[in-house]
Amino acid sequence: MTPERKVPERRSRKARRTRDTLAQAAFELVLDRGLRNVTVEEIAEAADVDRRTFSRYFPSKEAAALDSLRGDGDRINAALRARPAPEPPLLAYRRAVLDWLADPEAEAWHRRPRIFELLVVAEEEPTLYAVFHHIRVDAQEDSIAIVADRLGVDSRQDIRPAVTVAAGAGALLAAQAAWVRGGRPDALPERVVEAFDALAETAEEARAAGVEATEEAAETEATP
Repeated sequence: MTPERKVPERRSRKARRTRDTLAQAAFELVLDRGLRNVTVEEIAEAADVDRRTFSRYFPSKEAAALDSLRGDGDRINAALRARPAPEPPLLAYRRAVLDWLADPEAEAWHRRPRIFELLVVAEEEPTLYAVFHHIRVDAQEDSIAIVADRLGVDSRQDIRPAVTVAAGAGALLAAQAAWVRGGRPDALPERVVEAFDALAETAEEARAAGVEATEEAAETEATP
């Protein structure tokens, strides 16, 4: 490797370490003291950097505190890309989420220390929840592109990828909310299965109702 290539790589590693240090400091301070009792300056001081450095990496203390969750969407999307091509898209999304939950190296939320606490706080703090929402939306945009590729369609013209991801992500969100409110840190996988089962049941009920309505309309038209 040439010296010219080593310099940017060293800078990149240093930047990654600085970002991770700031994120970890924000994460711990917010959980230990509460979001409203922590300032950006205190996070920067805990990470041994100045306020200007913090602003190069994060727009707010909320973004820093939640940065450890951003990679989870990437992990779910990587699992979605790896699902077998013949799987129906919603089933592939469900199994991708379950793959993420089951992978010890991925350290899903129920395996990672204090993530349960962080999501409890996010449920209670509107500004934190808003940032969490944006993180989810970013991940869902990538999911839509993956599902569109699986179907061989343009997501700008075909609504199915967006509908699939909205349904799957909605089930995951419902499972996460039930998990947090249920108070059992180890219960996330069973909540996810429960949420996706409920989604499948609702979809089947809607399909059956649609078939019945179509048949009734046809009978009505056929009646003299």
